[in-house]
Amino acid sequence: MPINSTIIKHVTAQLYERSLKAIPDDTRAFLQQASGAESDPTGKATLKIMLESADGARRNGTLVCSDVGIPTYSLKIGTRVQFDGPVRAAIREGFAELAANISPPILKMVTNPLTHERSYAGKDMPIVSFDLIDDADYVDIVCAPKAMGTGRWEAIDAFVYPTLGQIERFVLDTMLRAGSQPCLPLVIGVGIGGTFDYAARLAKEQMLRPFGQTNPEPILERMEKRLLGAVNAMGFGPMGTGGDTTAMAVHVDYAASHGFVPVAVCFNCWINRRTAARIHGDGRVEFMEC
Repeated sequence: MPINSTIIKHVTAQLYERSLKAIPDDTRAFLQQASGAESDPTGKATLKIMLESADGARRNGTLVCSDVGIPTYSLKIGTRVQFDGPVRAAIREGFAELAANISPPILKMVTNPLTHERSYAGKDMPIVSFDLIDDADYVDIVCAPKAMGTGRWEAIDAFVYPTLGQIERFVLDTMLRAGSQPCLPLVIGVGIGGTFDYAARLAKEQMLRPFGQTNPEPILERMEKRLLGAVNAMGFGPMGTGGDTTAMAVHVDYAASHGFVPVAVCFNCWINRRTAARIHGDGRVEFMEC
């Protein structure tokens, strides 16, 4: 049974709205735990305010933050899936309808980089990436709007046969440049290797990784622990108010590469926007967290 483009339009619009009005359950659990463990009184109070804000938005159907970001989707398509109608156009139409009808209204965040004109639409918007899942009869869709606080400070660089220490220094230098501005505490995704574009993709996927999963690569598991400890030791704290809670997690992945090794660092702010759905080949829709 083909997946109708109307379903894609409605599901992608719902994912975007959900990402704006609630934080993921694992993120709320982290903030709750951190508010009890935070040693800095101002940082502790800030975490409690953030929790109250997130709970209020969920309860009242309002926005967690007024910066709703730009629409960004990732689709993983099963190779046994058939479509009835356009896919990219359906996502575009879904976002347009959402922007016209959502309550409360959202600000115009899509910006022309040449003229600085702001709108709800623009060239290549929404941003959509595609991948394949062999032998599957469903489509997985992830929505992760990208806002100013984190998008401004992400970085990528290329090295030649770097040591683990060089890679880690680049991640920490990126965090130091960002300071308190990306709405802490952050989730940090790191992509190592591949090509320039693929390293960035790895970093984005790791940024969306759920909390608590042990990295299957022992070298990266140790790297994640070192980096998380080092970032939290910087003392920026929640929203830059000082304290132990600068990052919620550091997630790292790698791909085989040439002698040149790109390294990308990607951020998600305290709201940790990431919503997901699976559209099955029979038309069923399953909403889920990443």
